[in-house]
Parts: sequence; structure tokens; C-alpha cells
Amino acid sequence: MDAIRVTDGIYWVGAIDWNVRNFHGYTTPRGSTYNAYLITGEKNILIDTVKRPFFEEMLSRIRSVIDPSKIDVIVSNHTEMDHSSSLPQMQEVCGATVLASRFGVEGLRLHYPTLRTEMVADGQVIKAGGKTLKFIDTPMLHWPDSMFTYVEEDKVLFSMDAFGQHYATSKRFNDEVDQAALFQEAAKYYANIVLPFGHQVQQTIRKAQEIDIKILATAHGVIWRTDLDKILSLYSRWSSAVTEEKAVVVYDTMWNSTRIMAEEIAEGIASEGVRVDVLKLTDTDRSVVMKEVLDSRAVVMGTPTLNNTIFPSVADAAYYMKGLKPTGRIGAAFGSYGWAGGAVKQLHEIMKSGGLEMPFEGLELRYIPHEEERGKCREYGRQIGRKVKEMSAGKA
Repeated sequence: MDAIRVTDGIYWVGAIDWNVRNFHGYTTPRGSTYNAYLITGEKNILIDTVKRPFFEEMLSRIRSVIDPSKIDVIVSNHTEMDHSSSLPQMQEVCGATVLASRFGVEGLRLHYPTLRTEMVADGQVIKAGGKTLKFIDTPMLHWPDSMFTYVEEDKVLFSMDAFGQHYATSKRFNDEVDQAALFQEAAKYYANIVLPFGHQVQQTIRKAQEIDIKILATAHGVIWRTDLDKILSLYSRWSSAVTEEKAVVVYDTMWNSTRIMAEEIAEGIASEGVRVDVLKLTDTDRSVVMKEVLDSRAVVMGTPTLNNTIFPSVADAAYYMKGLKPTGRIGAAFGSYGWAGGAVKQLHEIMKSGGLEMPFEGLELRYIPHEEERGKCREYGRQIGRKVKEMSAGKA
């Protein structure tokens, strides 16, 4: 397997995982890549490695450029094992010390006790042959150890998990792939991994604006060599919780009563001129839900009551969303019951504890909603739609 040139003296030597379908608890129908980079010159530098099963693929790509034993320095931008688990094997091949942030060194020693490591500080600059490497701490983007590495001569920023996508493709650059798929995967990636760290993203963007970047070399997916302003702008927007006049109605159902409520509520929202998407959890993965939540101003969740509690698929999605903390949005809960209620109240509290503003009491109906109750659902939706419009006016 061959390396792919990124720019003069810098090569992609990573691996393509065509078959992975679940990552970080969410679906990856387009697979992923584990990106590693080789910098050649007076000293040869390897930026990150790949998930352990793909070590030989990485080694083959390195070998197409240089003898892997000639690598002088290894940089680990992130301890997570999809990037670090080939480090011990790589160190056996070349003997190079691994450079990492303070928390990176700590994490690597816990993962791989025999690994030889050396700490680099935030802002530290080192000369490695003809290259100048600057290390930039980006803690909690998305682990405490995360950092960027910047090569001044080539204006390449190795941006670790920031700006990435789980997207397996034979092409390596953003301008070579389907743009709709690319930005869909970039948004899904942000919503499911980076969303809780908006403050840290804002800090990182400010740091990035202080340096001249021509290429964003990510850890997953394609490399950005064009449209850098666009992806940086999207990260700025997402991290600031800027949303659209949009609501997403997420539900599951046992005997269609909650489905009827969901569709009537959506009708009410739409009647106020607000875009609405309706997602049934039996047929929609929670990671797809989060991608839709990313630009939604209202998140409306519906559950039937099962054994006096929330329906399992709805509980799963609600707790998953709670961990991702989609603040700056409103929420509402609804649902149906037969013998006894209570699930809607529980759902309301989970959504509230995850950072959503919950301006409405939950709407809970018994058995099958008939015309009068359908009307209540539509009115509930209209109230949500009006609130979304009011929030737009407040931001004008």
C-alpha cells in the first residue's frame, strides 16, 4: 500500500476502515479512517498511529516512502486507542521516543507501561531537522490529553479529532469527495463527539486564528485543503449553539398512540411556519437524532409508558442526549399511557437535566387520541412553534 502526498515532504500513511459500523456508541454507515502522517527530511517524524489491527497497513504505507526504522520522532496528539494502539509496535520498529502533552504522557503510560515518552508543553516549539513543530494543547477536545501539532514551514495543522468525520473513502482530500456526504458526516461527528465541549471549541478556534493554516490534517476522514473557512465557521456556529427555526420530534410507540401524538404535534409546529422533522426511534439511530438536534431550536420527545417508566428506546436516546448537553434549545415531552402514566414526567426531567430549557408542561394522554385530544396535540405543537419564532425574534 502506498502513502499519499499531502504536501512536499508530508504524507498520509493511515488506514481505511471500510467496515466499522459503530464508533463511540453511534453508527458509522460510511466507515472511517485512522489518519497518521509521515514528515520526511533531515529527521523523519510520524504524527500519530492507527488502530492496532491496521498497523501493518500503516507500516506498508510508510515503507513506500522510507524505511520505517528511520523514523526519529513520534508525536501522539491523542491517547485514545484508535490513534495510539500501534505505538508500542511502532516504537519497536524505529526506537523513537513518543512526544505527547502532559496528560497524554500520563495516559500513554497507563495504557502502555513500557512505552518511552516525553512531555511537550502548550506552545512549545521544537526543531526536528528542517521542520519546526509547535504543540498546542486543546484539552477536552475531546479528551484531557488532546493537542494539535503545527508545522510552521508547511502551514499544516494536525488537528486530531477536531474537524474530522467518520468517512471511509479512497480519496484523501475534502475537494475530492461528495460535498453533501462530507458535511453531513462532519455535522454528525460534531454532534456526537464534540458537542459537549463548545467552550473548548471556542478557545481552540481562537488559537487556530493566531496561526496561518493552509491544510487541516484531521485524525478521521478527509483532509481539508480547501474550504477551511467554511469548516471553521461551522465549528464556530455549532459551538455557539446557533440554531435554526427548526424542531425535531423524536418518539417511539407501542400501539401507535404516541405516533399519532407525534404527528399531530409536528403538524401544529409546522402550522407556525417552523420546519419540523419527525423521527421514530425504532427506525432511527440515536446518533442520527443528535445530528438533527445540532441545528434544531426545539427538541420534542415522546414516549409510551411501559412498566411505569419510559419506553426503552426513548430512555436510551434521552440519556445519550443528556450526556451531550445540547444547551441553548428548548425541549418538550409528551406521550401516552394505558394503566398508569408517569413516563412523560420522567422524560421531562431527563431532558431538563441535560441542559434543555423546558418551558411547557408535559402532554400526557390516555389510550388512543381521538379528535379532541388530537386538537390538544396540535395546539401543543403550535405553542412550541410560537416559542421557536419568539426565540428568533429575541436573537434578531
